[in-house]
Amino acid sequence: MDIVSSTVAAPAHRTGSAIVTVIGPDDEPLANRDVTIEQISHAFGFGNLGFDFVEHGTAGAEPWLRLFNQATLPFYWGTFEPRPGETRAARLHQVASWLVEQRVRVKGHPLVWHTLQPDWLMEVGGDEEVERRLRAHVRETVAGFADVIHLWDAINEAVIMPVFANGDNAITPLAAARGREYLIRLAFEEARAANPTATLVINDFDLSSDYERVIEEAIEDGVAIDAIGLQTHMHQGYRGEEQILSIVDRFARFGLPLQLTETTFLSGNLMPPEIEDLNDYQVDSWPTTPEGESRQADDIERHYRSLFGHPAVESITYWGFSDAGAWLGAPSGLVRADGSPKPSYDALDRLIRGEWWTAPTLVRTDDAGRVRIEGVAGSYRVAAGSAAAEFEFERGGDWSRTVVVRA
Repeated sequence: MDIVSSTVAAPAHRTGSAIVTVIGPDDEPLANRDVTIEQISHAFGFGNLGFDFVEHGTAGAEPWLRLFNQATLPFYWGTFEPRPGETRAARLHQVASWLVEQRVRVKGHPLVWHTLQPDWLMEVGGDEEVERRLRAHVRETVAGFADVIHLWDAINEAVIMPVFANGDNAITPLAAARGREYLIRLAFEEARAANPTATLVINDFDLSSDYERVIEEAIEDGVAIDAIGLQTHMHQGYRGEEQILSIVDRFARFGLPLQLTETTFLSGNLMPPEIEDLNDYQVDSWPTTPEGESRQADDIERHYRSLFGHPAVESITYWGFSDAGAWLGAPSGLVRADGSPKPSYDALDRLIRGEWWTAPTLVRTDDAGRVRIEGVAGSYRVAAGSAAAEFEFERGGDWSRTVVVRA
């Protein structure tokens, strides 16, 4: 029996093995036939923002699609519904549908947050009415996108939500009055009721023990958290594998999948270390530089290798594709403002589509129409002549199960 054996250097827990039996149109095994087997997507979530697709369309998306199989779309309430009843749902649904057609998993971000709230929400009345509107917003948003979005940041930055003074908004006072755990439960229960099959994430930049306690209390309170989001914006430099993995290990103790939801590295001057709130750093010009691009590529490769190597991590989302319109105006993209790829793009390409990718392989089936596969978990295609079929290849296989595909 021929073997499709990848030459990838992926960690063992990201790979699997199986026997694939190829069945022809006559329901008989395609014995002693040449077939091609190729990987078409990763099981691991390699994510990036899809904001530009909403604002500028999907033309020229090929470099983005080559690397990423997960997209985060903006659902900030203030921009989603700038006036009561007037939403961007139609445009967002259009983009989400297109992404799904491209085999991209879509994440909505976020359902509940105290920042970027609509001003009109402060005029609807007291906490009771704000809560009613918030519940309806979560429920209606998730239900309205249930056909294309099954992954949501249910609540964002709950640790500081009741106390953070970021300007007038209606959610901080509600969180102060009701308590953060109350809003966490609200977010998860309303979203779950609207789409019982959705994956719901709690997400935060505060990776201290305070966040651990918030998660502990929510779980003890019966909140069904599906995954834990960890933000790692590194505008002040790479924190290093030891520090990042120590954080991952602390949150892995909950036994829930970990999503690195917001990751950035700079390819220009680093932000000064004394800056506490990244939003406070304002400069007239923040260009990318050759030295910075080299550093960014090295940092990204180290970061992705270490996290792909940790079994608790299920996805990494890089926060921005291009320097054009990047958050804070920082040179944090993987491509320059003119669209040309930086060394960091090439570094990720070598990993995602090189080391961690099972190359197309021509093999011959045995007398029973079978081939063996050993490779990276994900979606695969088997082709025999003009006929083709797809199947999911799971990690952790041990040659014992048979996947039947009809080509």
